[in-house]
Amino acid sequence: MAEPTEAGRSFDDEALPHLDALYRVALRLTADPSQAEDLVQDTMLKAYRSWRQYRPGTNAKGWLLTILRNTFINDYRRRKHEPIAMDLEAVEPHALYRSMQESDPEGTFFSQIVDDKVLEAIDALPPDFREVLALSDIEGMTYSEIADTMKIPVGTVKSRLFRARRQLQAELYSHAVEMGYIQARESRT
Repeated sequence: MAEPTEAGRSFDDEALPHLDALYRVALRLTADPSQAEDLVQDTMLKAYRSWRQYRPGTNAKGWLLTILRNTFINDYRRRKHEPIAMDLEAVEPHALYRSMQESDPEGTFFSQIVDDKVLEAIDALPPDFREVLALSDIEGMTYSEIADTMKIPVGTVKSRLFRARRQLQAELYSHAVEMGYIQARESRT
């Protein structure tokens, strides 16, 4: 049996540790485990074929997520799916958490309450919102890392993340009360 090449060892050492993160993001993008597995497999194949373009010591996870995202978008366009239209004015801005003591307090809060109901609500978000939310709140990436991965301005990342969280807050308010994460608002009569 032949020894692995230096490039093969480097790929194994730098790329393979990120498989779980790639799968989590792919699952949020596709909302289907089988499609997520296919997306990760396509991503890893493309990454392996392009490994000579990767600069050792740079952010391998970000590089792989960029490939995953581009693969997803290209597949999405090829299948000619229309994006889900959403009236942003209809999203009721419920606030579950308003402390501004941290740089991203809502992201910290949401990361503590993720369960099946929350994941279903995330999967129901429009793709642009879902992707930013997954990269930020599930993968813990910074605004600038998300902007680099998605090739969009940081302001767009913040805007999409804000809108995604507001939509989730509106959708999950009763669930948060039921689970005891927050107290029900008193009705004004």
